[in-house]
Amino acid sequence: MSTLNSKVKKYLEANSKVYLDELNNFVLRNDGSGDYIKSWNVSGLTEPTEEQLATYEDEANAEEALNTILGNRLNEYPNHNDCIHALLDGGDTLTDLQAKRTAVKDKYPKP
Repeated sequence: MSTLNSKVKKYLEANSKVYLDELNNFVLRNDGSGDYIKSWNVSGLTEPTEEQLATYEDEANAEEALNTILGNRLNEYPNHNDCIHALLDGGDTLTDLQAKRTAVKDKYPKP
């Protein structure tokens, strides 16, 4: 199940709004009974209903899954220093680095 934040992001994008530009125009909260929109001040766009947000569930789930994959890849890829050394050293060092990158991509394939 996707987060409220992800569904709000998709709602904004579907209505020609830029999520990052609107971050200060809405507040999401959770007081222990679930996530909700505490305030909404997005110019020219009404606060979404739960039913409207539910229509973005699949899109939000897909984006969250992709972000998880990309985060996992980033954490496991060789670091920048290793890449620079492999490029400068060439040969087996570069081949080994490419093998590590391929192994990470295989472990976390994009959907």
